[in-house]
Amino acid sequence: MSKEITDQEHHREDLPVNLITRVLQGLLALAMLYTLYFAKTLLVPIVVALLLTLLLIPAVNFFRRYHVPRALSAIVLMCTIAVPFTLLGMELAGPVQKWAQRLPELSATFTQQIDTMTSAWSASPEEDQEDPSRAFFSRLFGGEVEVEEELSDGSSAVSERLTQGGVELMVYMLAATPIFLAQLVTCLTLTIFLLVFGARLFESAIRYLPAVKDKDAAHGLIDNIEIELSRYILTVSIINSLLGLTTAGVLWLIGVEDALLWGVLVGLLNFAPYVGMFIGLSLLVLAGLAQYGFVAFALVPALVYFVINGIEAQFVTPTVLGKHMRLNPLVLMIWLIIWAWLWGVVGVLLAVPLLVCIKLAASQLNVPGHWIQIIETRA
Repeated sequence: MSKEITDQEHHREDLPVNLITRVLQGLLALAMLYTLYFAKTLLVPIVVALLLTLLLIPAVNFFRRYHVPRALSAIVLMCTIAVPFTLLGMELAGPVQKWAQRLPELSATFTQQIDTMTSAWSASPEEDQEDPSRAFFSRLFGGEVEVEEELSDGSSAVSERLTQGGVELMVYMLAATPIFLAQLVTCLTLTIFLLVFGARLFESAIRYLPAVKDKDAAHGLIDNIEIELSRYILTVSIINSLLGLTTAGVLWLIGVEDALLWGVLVGLLNFAPYVGMFIGLSLLVLAGLAQYGFVAFALVPALVYFVINGIEAQFVTPTVLGKHMRLNPLVLMIWLIIWAWLWGVVGVLLAVPLLVCIKLAASQLNVPGHWIQIIETRA
């Protein structure tokens, strides 16, 4: 009896300690979220540089076995990646500038078409013949003119707002260009330094940190994580590149303008499942409407992309990646929303690679398996 009373007293003493621990963990999580939000300009190039390093470090280690200096192999690999992307950017600069200039015009055109269809639907003959007295008093007191004037004023206000939105978007893009260039230079420079000096830094950390007891196991763990993450990032990049090239090729065959631009966009957006496909479909619908007008054929570019993306998502990616891409859709969507709030478009593109990297690292670090099983829960 006395032992049970003692156990109950100990349990009551542990409750405040556990509550304080949980509160501190919650405050730490909130602090991390707001740090990620407010420091995104600093953290985005660092995270991208770490992903690029994980992608290229196995190649640098391979050349190192043949006595090629790390600095030389890192620079050659970065040039191998940077030169094609630079040429692609130069090729796409013209179409991007053209579409940016056409935004106000397209906004006004779409608004006019929508107003025309709305007026046609609202002014049906049955409604005009339904109540002759209402039509008579409307003509007598000028009500019809007032309605037309209200519709005209409303459509002009919408057109002005859409035009203003297009101009604001162009101004925002111009203002963000210097920040983007600074982040790009920082990312490339940091990647080269990580490829050259990162390996020795990790080895020194394993050797001298007292918390690392088993040095050989730590080396093997880091090597396995690097290989698995590099394989995943490389595989996803190849799949998305092939998706973009295939989409661009089919769009070019059916005569869609700036097919290469749309192919590059859908390839990038494919890093964000579900959300990327929805945005890609929306862009191709607008591109079709801009080129062909409000006809049925304007939906063909979006339909082509939907079919190609469906084949990739249902057959290619699950077959190639297997269990690495086994992510619960609900967990994935919540993760995308969080990173969209934190880092915007860049966060959406980086969310899934980061989640898979965390899952692979957790599996290698022997994190309790129930967390990984929750993330991998099938739909």
